[in-house]
Amino acid sequence: MASTDVQTVHSGADKAKLGLSLALVVGGFVAFYLLAGRGALAQWGALIVALAVAVGVFAVSESGKQLIAFGRDSWKEVKKVVWPARKEAIQMTAYVFAFVVVMALFLWLTDKTLEWVFYDLILGWRK
Repeated sequence: MASTDVQTVHSGADKAKLGLSLALVVGGFVAFYLLAGRGALAQWGALIVALAVAVGVFAVSESGKQLIAFGRDSWKEVKKVVWPARKEAIQMTAYVFAFVVVMALFLWLTDKTLEWVFYDLILGWRK
């Protein structure tokens, strides 16, 4: 069994950054609704600025740095994927559709056979 060491050490400054970013998000939404009488430009401007600053504050926190590093690593892995050619993708899609149709017919036939056996032969019910 492999042991995984999970370290969740957060400094006070990091917690403050996360709290500030959360407060900025909430403040942005509050400002959006409080500025309803000032026009759409003021509403959306306040919301977008507050969200942008919140993202910036989150990005400099330890959690934000880990999220950005995860995104970079994920993008590197996506670049390593060998994607199928168009012809292969169409063939595989056709195989999947054909299998679904065959399974649907099989299940329909099984259902109708069991219906006939139970209702007509065993119970003698006529529809």
